[in-house]
Amino acid sequence: MRLLRFVLPASLLLVLPWSSRAQTGGGPPKSDLSVDAKLVIVPATVRDKKGGLIGGLKKEAFQLQVDGKAQTIRYFDRDSNEPLTLGLLIDTSLSQRTVLDAERTASSAFLDKMLTPDRDKAFVEQFARRVELLQDVTASRPKLQQALKEVDVEKPSFQRPNNGDDNSGSGNGSDDRRERVRDMLANAGTALYDAVFLASDEVLAKQQGRRALILLTDGADHGSKVTLVRAIESAQRANTIVYAIYYKGEKPKFERPGGRGGFPGGGRRGGGGGFPGGGRFPLMGQGRGGYEVDGKKVLERLCGETGGRVYEVTKKQSVDAIYGQIAEELRAQYRLGFTPGGDAAAEGYHQIVLDLAGADAKGKNTVQTRDGYYTGAGK
Repeated sequence: MRLLRFVLPASLLLVLPWSSRAQTGGGPPKSDLSVDAKLVIVPATVRDKKGGLIGGLKKEAFQLQVDGKAQTIRYFDRDSNEPLTLGLLIDTSLSQRTVLDAERTASSAFLDKMLTPDRDKAFVEQFARRVELLQDVTASRPKLQQALKEVDVEKPSFQRPNNGDDNSGSGNGSDDRRERVRDMLANAGTALYDAVFLASDEVLAKQQGRRALILLTDGADHGSKVTLVRAIESAQRANTIVYAIYYKGEKPKFERPGGRGGFPGGGRRGGGGGFPGGGRFPLMGQGRGGYEVDGKKVLERLCGETGGRVYEVTKKQSVDAIYGQIAEELRAQYRLGFTPGGDAAAEGYHQIVLDLAGADAKGKNTVQTRDGYYTGAGK
């Protein structure tokens, strides 16, 4: 296995671990949101008040504002006419171990149905304590299927030294329990934010046409080097829509030495990816020993700000059924483009508001799109 390390901008002063079993191209990634070269593309989905997808709308049905100022829509098409690059990001932490078989099977069927031969491409990434690119962008179905077969719970990289002493059965249960806890803590971690960042910044930013990430995860992040905000920015800069298939998963429980319960890798303020505002964050609640993130709300923010949605696996809704809904939405999307001028072209982040105009605005129809775009180099 070849270990690739991608150094982030100097302001972050960190290196993200990215392990790859696939060949990746060299050179720095380039964002297609450079307003000097191209239109800013805004993918959008329109739903009626019952949640049904609405097709057949024309350019005149939309009105677009950037930072509160109206913009002229210069490009309009159905997204299904553009080539698609899909990234499957699969959480292989311990909390997801019971659903991996179903996810492999459903993901395989989804790629077979969704990808148009000789046009669309995909890649497969798994993440737990570290991020691993199992298969780089390819149109080859056999390569993608093989990568899905390799998806598995991350193997421990920490082993207790064997000094020839076997304390099992010695009656020293307290020491044994402490050792098991140390093992779990050493191997715990879910680098969700890192996975989104690397997939967007290092893979999708180099692709043309439509781009989407599908996360299969419980939304928990423990140990990422980048923040949730940085992960969202990377997806927005790469013009990437993020969807999530949310499975609450199982939280491995154990007793910490001293009798206090908790979750491996979590619960310590200052751990994980970090959050703006010095740790105060509306998605988080404080519990004994620190903070615990609501994974579903994290995914709702990540998907909502990039134009995607969160789908939850339940007894009535399987992974396979959810994939069918995502496929339907991807085929029903509109693709709008505009050329920013004046303040809308200034370096930084710009907020997008896309609404329906005239008669199409009636009936409580809603537009689903990303919240904004960036110009200039990332920090």
